[in-house]
Amino acid sequence: MESSKNEILDAPLHEIGFKISKISPQKITGYFSVTEKCCNPFKVLHGGVSALIAEALASMGAHVASGFRRVAGVHLSIHHLKSAHLGEIVYAEATPLNIGKSIHVWEVKLWKSDNSSKLGDRVLISSSRVTVKADMAVPENVKDAAVNLKKYARL
Repeated sequence: MESSKNEILDAPLHEIGFKISKISPQKITGYFSVTEKCCNPFKVLHGGVSALIAEALASMGAHVASGFRRVAGVHLSIHHLKSAHLGEIVYAEATPLNIGKSIHVWEVKLWKSDNSSKLGDRVLISSSRVTVKADMAVPENVKDAAVNLKKYARL
């Protein structure tokens, strides 16, 4: 069930093995293991994958927060701070900074655990801001686009 939920909600995230944990208008969370599919030639997480996750989670959050209106990303700014290596688990969290009628701004953070620390501290991998246009009409040919997200969202 979990695999099919992730595939239904966002096929590109599913392809890299991303698992969505929570969906609400206030927070979207998930995690994935860094595999060959999402690495650059140096066996570290590809920056484009981090950007893909940021845009996907912010868009999903904006879609829920806007009452399941059609949304579109209009700006993405990402800072790559540390690397994640092949085999490491990466966690992601998207939270809204501003929910306006037509523009939303979301912050998306990716981190890994610092296993060398006794406390297992978080190590921030990337920090993103995603601006999303959120007051768009849904065209007739995709009227059922929000059905699956509504099914899994915790409102």
